[in-house]
Amino acid sequence: MIPYWRLSAYYFFYFAFVGAFSPYFTLYLQSIALSATDIALLMSLMQLMRVLAPNLWGWLAERLGMRIAIVRLSALASLAGFSVFFLTTEFAGLFAAMALMAFFWSAVLPLIEGLAFAHLGDQSHRYGSIRVWGSVGFIVAVLALGHSLDHLPIEAVLWVTASILAGIVLCSFIVPEAPRPPPQRDAASFGDTLRRPEVQALLGACFLMSAAHGALYVFYSIYLVDIGYDKGLVGWMWTLGVLAEIVVFMWMPRLTRRFSLRAILLFSFACAVARFLMIGWGAHSLALLLFAQVLHGATFGAYHAAAIAAVNEWFPGRLQSRGQALYGSLSFGAGGMLGGLLSGYTWEGIGPAWTYTIGSGFALAGLLWLLLGWRGEPGAAHALHEPRR
Repeated sequence: MIPYWRLSAYYFFYFAFVGAFSPYFTLYLQSIALSATDIALLMSLMQLMRVLAPNLWGWLAERLGMRIAIVRLSALASLAGFSVFFLTTEFAGLFAAMALMAFFWSAVLPLIEGLAFAHLGDQSHRYGSIRVWGSVGFIVAVLALGHSLDHLPIEAVLWVTASILAGIVLCSFIVPEAPRPPPQRDAASFGDTLRRPEVQALLGACFLMSAAHGALYVFYSIYLVDIGYDKGLVGWMWTLGVLAEIVVFMWMPRLTRRFSLRAILLFSFACAVARFLMIGWGAHSLALLLFAQVLHGATFGAYHAAAIAAVNEWFPGRLQSRGQALYGSLSFGAGGMLGGLLSGYTWEGIGPAWTYTIGSGFALAGLLWLLLGWRGEPGAAHALHEPRR
């Protein structure tokens, strides 16, 4: 039996944390008089730890076969790290708290993704129907907190986020371990897989896609508030993007019957090029801003579902944890860190419009790398709806 609701609940709380933390924690940091550079440095610790931690935890999970034990330990330690934010507003203390929380929090997603696919087995097409609950959790958190902040002090961000982390701890103890995959599925070594040109193109392009999103995740809420939008509308803008993401997740099995994963990814990167130009130069137009947010369905929803399906197919069996960890480290980790740090230096130097233009340039570079490096359609081409053999 697939533990559908237990996995769905975990995704719900995991991405509810993202919905509370990513849009609003920067506003909290701004309220305690941190500079844009300091905010970018703190937020980029999340990305830095996504480079370091997932590979360590993925290696341990592969060696020890204890994925769910690591997930539970990480949930408890993440909550402990976040609790330090209640005790200090000094930069050094905030830095230590963020580093501790991020080190353990970033370990979890690749392991949960691997567990989900292991439980699904030849029903991998159902991944979207489980992952969509993460998007629902994001919406609930971003809307509820956004509207609450129009009436409550900004410190409410800390209490809501800590409560969600407690929910993650609870869910980690109800998600079951999955059976270890059979040895015969490990047809190639980890190194052999990495030497394939289409794998290198995908991972390189994913690095650039996350770099393109750096300014969005660090400064989008601050940007909208600074140009006159209220915090409630900011919550709705984030929600619109995730609603588009939900639609895409639900339609992915049908989309992959008509289009290859490569084609879906190329389209997603093209949308990212346009989206960040619109945000940078057209944010004063609400209509243009709304359209840019709808494109989140492509720049994250379609992109992530297609990329993770390819990684799942190219890194089978016991390579799965390391493959998912590498994908997370290079994309959300290294790419996100580059984009976040760079935006911290350019935001006050050359301004928001050109900062988002740089993001568009990252997306264009990823599009070209993917176009030139992944020319064929190997086994991952229909990974979301064909049973594995």
